[in-house]
Amino acid sequence: MRVAILAYDGCMGAEVLGLSDVLLVANRISALRAPDAPAPFSVSIIGTRAGQVRLAGGAYLSVGAPTAFDLLVVPAFDFNSGDDITTALAGLEDEKALIRRAAEQRKVASICGGSLLLADSGVLDGRQATTAWALAGEMARRYPNVEVIPDAVLVRADEIITSGAFTAYGDLALQLIRDCAGTSLARAVGRFSLIDHNPRSQAHYLDHRLSHRRRESLARAVSAWLEQRIAERYRLKDLADAFNLSSRTLLRKVRAETGCSPLELLHDLRVEKAKLLLETTTLSVAQVAAEVGYIDVATFSRLFTRRTHLTPAAFRKRFKVADIAVF
Repeated sequence: MRVAILAYDGCMGAEVLGLSDVLLVANRISALRAPDAPAPFSVSIIGTRAGQVRLAGGAYLSVGAPTAFDLLVVPAFDFNSGDDITTALAGLEDEKALIRRAAEQRKVASICGGSLLLADSGVLDGRQATTAWALAGEMARRYPNVEVIPDAVLVRADEIITSGAFTAYGDLALQLIRDCAGTSLARAVGRFSLIDHNPRSQAHYLDHRLSHRRRESLARAVSAWLEQRIAERYRLKDLADAFNLSSRTLLRKVRAETGCSPLELLHDLRVEKAKLLLETTTLSVAQVAAEVGYIDVATFSRLFTRRTHLTPAAFRKRFKVADIAVF
């Protein structure tokens, strides 16, 4: 498979080089198994024209001009805010034109926020896609014709593959290896590279304090007010009175900014605090539930599992911070 990785000014260098290196590992292991067989991958790092691009961290990378390829992979770009996303996308018209041409004739894939570049190119319209969990809401708002699946690490829609957050280049690489060279090689590369071979979800990594961060002031203020009273009983009227708004107006404004109701924001905040308590304390699940405002442990457990795809006990087992002795 001829894989072309599209590098451009402001792109995330680790995603470019990480994918390239994992596919190189696949070639090396394949050569050990079958010395006379052709390498499964030919990887090139290209730009819209030959030259140098400045990566997000400030380093420069030499890129080749577009050549024949079977798959074009688009990494994410750096940004600080929604305005930065708009500015970055507006400056990548040549890249979007290349993506559209590639999508017409070949397969296209993205890593992390690269899916926004695909969506802005129009190639995801009418398709399912994923992206970094922190960008899923932004992507859904910007591109209503795209069905965003925020929990997924990989989504394949026809000839287009989108992958989740920053290190999902590893998951994408393993999928390409499975497709091109088989499961056995993918497992070997996963073991060598310490990349989990099993399908994953982004759900238990999601931090709603980041994914709901908005530049609008009301939603931030409402979240802060709720976080300060996280264990108290929720009363919409009390919240609305605190902001001198009617309940209906508050609901409308918060939903317009975040796509959520204030109660949903509170549930998200409670789950985030519960994650922290499960990771860093020895409190029982019932005690954690009480700390975040739930008397009924079963109700808390259902909510936690629905949002993280792990039970509280399973989450603690996976993410509990171990005590480290320092000598």
